[in-house]
Amino acid sequence: MAQAKSKSSVKVKVQKFGTALSGMIMPNIGAIIAWGLTAAFFMWPNGWFPNKNINNLVQPMLHYLLPLLIGYTGGRMVDDERGAVAGAIGTLGVIVGTQQPMFLGAMIMGPLSAWVLKKIDNAFQDKIKSGFEMIYNNFSLGILGMIVAIFAYFIIGPVMAVGSYWAGVGVNAIIKAHLLPLANIIIEPAKVLFLNNAIGNGILVPLGIQQAAQAGKSVLFLMESNPGPGLGILIAFWLFGKGRSKSSAPGAAIIEFFGGVHEIYFPYVLMKPSLILAAIGGGVTGTFLFTTLGGGLKAAASPGSIIAILIVSAKDAYVGNIIGVAGAAVVSFILAAIILKNDKSSGDDLAAKQAQMEAMKAESKGQSMPEAENAHESVKSYANVKKVIFACDAGMGSSAMGASLLRDKFKKAGIKLPVTNTAVRNLKDENGLLVITQEELADRALQKTPNAMHVSVGNFLSSPKYDIIVASFKALTQVENKPEAKPVEKKVGSVEGIDFSKIKEVNFIRHDQHVGTATMATSLFRDAMKKAGKTTPVKAVRINELDDDASHLVIVTPAANKNLAVRYSNIQTLVVNDLLKDKKLAEAIQNLH
Repeated sequence: MAQAKSKSSVKVKVQKFGTALSGMIMPNIGAIIAWGLTAAFFMWPNGWFPNKNINNLVQPMLHYLLPLLIGYTGGRMVDDERGAVAGAIGTLGVIVGTQQPMFLGAMIMGPLSAWVLKKIDNAFQDKIKSGFEMIYNNFSLGILGMIVAIFAYFIIGPVMAVGSYWAGVGVNAIIKAHLLPLANIIIEPAKVLFLNNAIGNGILVPLGIQQAAQAGKSVLFLMESNPGPGLGILIAFWLFGKGRSKSSAPGAAIIEFFGGVHEIYFPYVLMKPSLILAAIGGGVTGTFLFTTLGGGLKAAASPGSIIAILIVSAKDAYVGNIIGVAGAAVVSFILAAIILKNDKSSGDDLAAKQAQMEAMKAESKGQSMPEAENAHESVKSYANVKKVIFACDAGMGSSAMGASLLRDKFKKAGIKLPVTNTAVRNLKDENGLLVITQEELADRALQKTPNAMHVSVGNFLSSPKYDIIVASFKALTQVENKPEAKPVEKKVGSVEGIDFSKIKEVNFIRHDQHVGTATMATSLFRDAMKKAGKTTPVKAVRINELDDDASHLVIVTPAANKNLAVRYSNIQTLVVNDLLKDKKLAEAIQNLH
């Protein structure tokens, strides 16, 4: 048992690290594609429509825009807006210190600069006297920015330049020795274990951009995004599969090949693990053909659709790219067909297998499905759900399709609840949340939202748990046969109308035009809280930065409360005539914890 937990913990840590790398790249894929298309169409003299004036955009986008965006994103992941600015400044030091594109340097300096700033803020921010907060915030960031930029220029830049150079040399040597296809032996199983974004966006895309900047294209962009292996496996299921796996395969193949949602074929491989050999065979074949026939892309193909691949293909690489994708599909089909035709098992309906697997996992964890006598409590657990979120590694593709599927089921059942999708890293813990995620990502989702209700599924596109969820929501009206209680009128804006047991943070609204008053009020209230021995955090925030839930107590003037009421319905407010010395402030402090 301890060994199993250890393996799970290691896997979660690996996924977290990979997600951190891909999290810096994914939001900026559009910018990377913009650079790739600009180079493909207008680069002088080898573009489709060479233009000397537009060509002037290519190098600045490559050397400045993309690394700065990555550094900014990496810093924001660590410490919000202050971290983002620190990350961008630190990244600039790396950029100026070398002539090479500094993507890997940006992925280091962005988070590192933000982390150092966060540590400094944690050490000094609470010790700043009232009225000096703005001076501290601006100059601490400015001084640190200067230091990290100089550090990056003299230390990190040269180190990364040498590292990037040898990484490029190593990749080119591997390609010349025709050893690059062997990497798919690792890539294809990693994709099925939901590490595809970590490998593709975290490793291959940065290296691919560097290679494309030097050679005009890169085969590295194709190694993870190649839809051929998944297409071949799904066609094999279409022709030689059984039950639902056979009937669902054609639709899945269309989505995988044209939509670029590779996650759709993962459950088919997980159902018959030996099919990973077909995926590996297809991946190795595709990469071999890409490298042999001069294939390559100008930029990342995201999602991994044949349409995206053709759009960002280099001018001289269309033949190699098409043959590589087709060859990968043929080889994976042949291997998958052999495995399926020799498979003697019976009853391998896809949905049945998934349900069986989920039941066995639940049983092993001591989480059996509720019996008839427990059904009442099981249904009541859905009573507080106000929003459903599908969470996957990237927050696109499969989670979006799963959300759409459940949204349609809700609509048909007359259930009016919002259903959205996001990346696991962007989950926020809030009241009334139901999180649906893949089993491989369940641990990470639970860590991000410990107070939410969680449901894990084997496949976003086909899970019997969706029907259980719908049935539970529909049954709520039958379970709760109690008369409606008359709502208790609360004195809005008064101390008596506040439920202090729910308060986790006190906020003052900060306006750009009136920074001083909010800052002073926050500081005075925080000092009073400290003297009273209270520990509830006190922050000054912009009005659009609030989460709409009852855990926030917002202290406002009557005029500001009108604006607040238009935007939010669930937060709790304390309306005072004077933010600095109203009697209600002392009463609130007495009730806070």
